[in-house]
Amino acid sequence: MTDPIAHLSASGHLDQIFVDGCWRAPHGGGRASVIDPASEAEVAQIALGDGEDVDSAVAAARRAFDGWSNTPVDGRVALLRRIHALLLDRADLFARAISLEMGSAITAARAAQVPFAAEHVRVAAENLAEFAFTSLRGTTAIAREPVGVCALITPWNWPLYQITAKVAPALAAGCTVVLKPSELSPLSAVLFAEVMAEAGTPEGVFNLVQGTGPVVGEALARHPGVDMISITGSTRAGVLVSQAAAETIKRVALELGGKSPNVVLPDADLERAIPLGVAACMRNVGQSCSAPTRMIVPRARLAEVERLAAATVSAFVLGDPLDEATTHGPIANRAQYERVQRMIEVGIAEGAKVLSGGSGRPAGCAQGWYARPTVFSEVRTDMAIAQDEIFGPVLCIIPYDTVDEAVAIANDTVYGLGGHVQGTDLEAARAVARRIRSGQVHLNHPAWDPQAPFGGYKQSGNGREYGIEGMEEFLETKAIVGFA
Repeated sequence: MTDPIAHLSASGHLDQIFVDGCWRAPHGGGRASVIDPASEAEVAQIALGDGEDVDSAVAAARRAFDGWSNTPVDGRVALLRRIHALLLDRADLFARAISLEMGSAITAARAAQVPFAAEHVRVAAENLAEFAFTSLRGTTAIAREPVGVCALITPWNWPLYQITAKVAPALAAGCTVVLKPSELSPLSAVLFAEVMAEAGTPEGVFNLVQGTGPVVGEALARHPGVDMISITGSTRAGVLVSQAAAETIKRVALELGGKSPNVVLPDADLERAIPLGVAACMRNVGQSCSAPTRMIVPRARLAEVERLAAATVSAFVLGDPLDEATTHGPIANRAQYERVQRMIEVGIAEGAKVLSGGSGRPAGCAQGWYARPTVFSEVRTDMAIAQDEIFGPVLCIIPYDTVDEAVAIANDTVYGLGGHVQGTDLEAARAVARRIRSGQVHLNHPAWDPQAPFGGYKQSGNGREYGIEGMEEFLETKAIVGFA
């Protein structure tokens, strides 16, 4: 197997950005360390760009826009399919890079992080091939046209997945892009830029500028040459980007935080629903904005829920992410590890019942940012652990007495990104799903659907990703009256 660090060091691309079809040294002289969260050791450094690099990348994307936006659909489809094939060809290299840069268990990286990322590209090609860019409404033509130059800002928790979820639909729509990935998990982004180059992406259509949020992110948000900015990140980051983007009235798409409910109805099959609910909460070590971190359960069945939840956590295997037996690796970075520890201590201080876990490292993990998978029960909805996004392996079990109360608890949050409902009576589960104020609701733990639009209500953001709606975010609507 190829070592991602050895590969990238040999290529020299850790010291470069990708602008206008070329790898080049950035103008900015900054550097960032890539830290292996399992060992806390520096494994590489990357060069960081600055405002001048942003200017160069935006200018390249602007020059490329007319040509790319007028490229026939079949040409854009062909590029996306080449990208998809290359991602699959290099799947193990990407998986190992993701494990190294943010601690994902290699089995999870291979089963979810990489293949789901590739699916975003395949789906974008599929949707593009069938999309009607012009339709008639009476005698008026409704034309859908690309927004223009798009700045894409992606996070550290699903590094490749979030890149493809933005880049693929933007390119499908005919936009050109400047990508700023998280400087905390940059390896997979550099590997992705290599894929874009090898796939034959025209010069300037895709550009990569590594950098920090306050420097590169803010420069992109304020840049008058950027027509749209799409960010996945914290609600605080979304506010800052929106404020900076307001100066130039650019379109802003925000996929932000969450505190998603998992409503377990009285007739649910607990033997199935509870283990799957715990696993969904703690997938990616709880570092998913849509993770169902609030399990809302019938008070009469609380003891049974507690038994099943504790048993599920006890089967987790924490350890070296590259060990095939590991189910859960470390928290991705020190700052997030420290936040998770603080929030676990807050939950204990608030009087929540600790079923499993607690603060500190797990046994056998003397180094690395490992957190103990923690399940709190008898949580009240006014507790901080029930309201604040923790972004770690922490589940809150909240009891209810009536279904109306369960729905009220589910909606008692500033967020509205995801939701889950479990119940044997499907019509009753559907009725509850319609009452939950969030952009996506899962019934009875279905398979992941890359065509299902994803995005938030309330402080979870605006706009949608994935599927047709994900591509439509990158399109303007033009009415040509008297066309027919």
